[in-house]
Amino acid sequence: MDPLDDVFSAMRVQSALYARLETTAPWGLSLAGGQSARFGLVVRGHCWLSVEELEHPIALIAGDCYVLARGTPYILRDDLNTPTVSCTQVVRDKIGGVVELGGGGAPATIVCGWFNFDQAGAQPLIDLIPPVLHVRMDQARTETLQATLQLLALETAAPDLGSGIVVSRLADIIFVQAIRAHVAAMSAHEAGWLAALRDRKIGQAVRAMHRDIARPWTVETLAATAGLSRSAFAARFKACVGESPLEYLTHWRMYRASSLLRQQNNSLSQIASAVGYQSEVAFSKAFKRATGSPPGGYRRGERLATA
Repeated sequence: MDPLDDVFSAMRVQSALYARLETTAPWGLSLAGGQSARFGLVVRGHCWLSVEELEHPIALIAGDCYVLARGTPYILRDDLNTPTVSCTQVVRDKIGGVVELGGGGAPATIVCGWFNFDQAGAQPLIDLIPPVLHVRMDQARTETLQATLQLLALETAAPDLGSGIVVSRLADIIFVQAIRAHVAAMSAHEAGWLAALRDRKIGQAVRAMHRDIARPWTVETLAATAGLSRSAFAARFKACVGESPLEYLTHWRMYRASSLLRQQNNSLSQIASAVGYQSEVAFSKAFKRATGSPPGGYRRGERLATA
């Protein structure tokens, strides 16, 4: 297990929708912001992707995939000077079907979609990734993304028993593959737990913590796991992750605890034990110190939010 396993198990993708855009130049589509993550694959042709949080637009060609995990507003169009129309005006009741748009010129096809997930569960990942995950056609993982998007299109076009579960799992896979491609392209100078996973020795320690987060880890035992001296490990971990090993461990224990609290079916003593605390009192103090809310109050707040 690693941090991505933790995050994706807590995200709980709830729903996913898609539409196939069959466009001919000139064409332009603006998509409003929201809580849903957005993704798309250029099947043929090319287009420009403009995102509110980015200074420069991104040129997309056939095979390119993009994911906007924060639900940021964005624009797709054939040319940067082409006017746009609102997605709600064009798509309307055509979710899961074909949307035709444009003036009869050069064609382009884009499969795009939206998926909803637990925002609190995804936060540790959202904090570290850029506004747009852009997977280029020359990256090997694009083929996996293409296959997944094709499966998504088939499943939503002809719903069958369990389609809701299948669509949610496919949305999970799209997101995971985009994150993997992003991690593979990260520079050696970037920090954070995503970057740490690329470091062979620090990554070993990080995965060990997530595999057994309740274990009474010390810097010494983690250093031994990584095959480093205590001082070398502590310095290298801080440089890679941006915080000390035990700060990182506490942070993820509280994250795991908050995920368990949102599930509503675990007692506080069970959760305390699951994240490495010998008593409910000790866990409650640590949780309140980290989040500002006691576990019971956090759980009640989640119940109210989902009621």
